[in-house]
Amino acid sequence: MPFLSRSLAAALLGAALAACGGTAPTAPAVDPPGASGTAATRTLEAGARALQGTAPLRDMDIHIVGFHPMKDDPTMQMEAHHYCRQVNEDFAQCALFDGDTVEANLTGIEYIVSERLFAQLPEDERAYWHPHNGEILSGQLVAPGLPEVAERALMRQKINSYGKTWHTWHSRHGIAAGDALPLGPATLAWSFNRDGEVDPALVAARDQRTGIDSAQRRRAREDLRTDARPQAGVDALRAHFPDATPIPGVRDATADPDTGDRRR
Repeated sequence: MPFLSRSLAAALLGAALAACGGTAPTAPAVDPPGASGTAATRTLEAGARALQGTAPLRDMDIHIVGFHPMKDDPTMQMEAHHYCRQVNEDFAQCALFDGDTVEANLTGIEYIVSERLFAQLPEDERAYWHPHNGEILSGQLVAPGLPEVAERALMRQKINSYGKTWHTWHSRHGIAAGDALPLGPATLAWSFNRDGEVDPALVAARDQRTGIDSAQRRRAREDLRTDARPQAGVDALRAHFPDATPIPGVRDATADPDTGDRRR
């Protein structure tokens, strides 16, 4: 199954343009310290806009919002706005921001591969790639502004895919403001794959701002379970959240199909 065809991307864009209404903007969590821009800086920026191109950014036109925990410290969680470009049928690359306004801070990167490409990765490399089925089937991953039917088609194309995500700036800590500058090393992020892992306040704040009902999205995506296959990494955070419960349709590739427990 194609991961995300350019024809589908074009159809999604057309549907978005035809959609009514909109969502409230998500402002960045922090305003980095520094002196105000001078007239000379503004002149340089204007000249650059007139004389230089931004071709690598032009096709980053797919906007998806989800939530990322850090793999080694999953209590550190933040909302992530993905702006993605589909390179081919099996590979996409995204820039991550803490909002969707022109002032949004660049907080990381994510590469996305299809199930087919993930299967070709070396075993030790796979530990860096998180599964996406939990994000999709739970209703956490959304595409603001798209009509629900178009968003659902997009999510169907993402079933069974994987992402490799590095956060370089923790400008949000949950729903609170985080670091004012990008501090420390880049951190490997993961996905939420069980109910009870993501901070409900994070989801509630996003849903209220965007006018999206994650619970309703979850119900509308129930039929996607038939396309969802077991994925590696589903149970990666299980020890950190012992009271979390399975999301229907989300299974770890190393789990026993009858009990759900990891095989030894």
